[in-house]
Amino acid sequence: MSELVKRTLSGSVFVACVVGSILWSPYAFSALFFVFCIMAVDEFHRLVHSPRALRVYALVTTTILWMMVQCLAWRIEGSEANLRSVGYIFCLGYMLLVIFALLDEIWNESGQPLKNWGNLLISQSMIALPLASMLFLYFLDKWLLLALFVLIWVNDTGAYCVGSLTAKRSGGNHKMAPNISPKKSWEGLFGGVAFTIGAAFILNRFGWFDSIHPGTDSGLFVAGLFAFLVSAFGTMGDLMESLMKRSLGVKDSGKFLPGHGGALDRFDSVLLAAPIITSFCWLCYFIVPLL
Repeated sequence: MSELVKRTLSGSVFVACVVGSILWSPYAFSALFFVFCIMAVDEFHRLVHSPRALRVYALVTTTILWMMVQCLAWRIEGSEANLRSVGYIFCLGYMLLVIFALLDEIWNESGQPLKNWGNLLISQSMIALPLASMLFLYFLDKWLLLALFVLIWVNDTGAYCVGSLTAKRSGGNHKMAPNISPKKSWEGLFGGVAFTIGAAFILNRFGWFDSIHPGTDSGLFVAGLFAFLVSAFGTMGDLMESLMKRSLGVKDSGKFLPGHGGALDRFDSVLLAAPIITSFCWLCYFIVPLL
């Protein structure tokens, strides 16, 4: 089987799983992305060669973080009145476990406490928490979460197409960060933004953004800003992950999908876009109706 066929098949299965879990139920989405989150955190700690004890701490804290966010998100939806107090218990347990993991360096005497502390906090703040934030977005409106993924894929496709076309002209295109990601160009970025905003306007026609501009005439503005944030922060997340891999001297973060690399490679654009979009949508939900 050729690499292109392998890449196409695995990518199609991945997209089907993501879309299917979102449309099926919150339980399916939460379960699937909890697995993805655990894989991404473990992948990161393997890349930076964290000691076994630190990897265990990271996976346990990630599990508690996911349960905490899930309880709080479900309480916001109003399906279970008592889940907020459970979420607070998970929050307390999460903080205590993180503190204990940091203090454990005193007894382990690993010789590199700053590195281990930093890697633990990075895995939580830049991987686990951004992925968990999508639970809040799901329980606001699953179509907003689906729009996040669709627009990320549209942005990647648009950037690739425009970047490839402009690279063929005399003098080539203008590189964004040649020392980090040589294939990324400013022309590709602008092409991705244009494709993404156009796709968002189409999705808006089908009511995908209705929940964050209820009863107002600001639909196109909200959809356009949503798309711009996805494109801008998705690209920055991609560059951030590329910088990490380049500093570690690896091509792929793992072997999560044949032809696509690791879990971090698949969710690099989500790591910055998800918390930004989640914050934006909740702000719109409360503020836009007041304007």
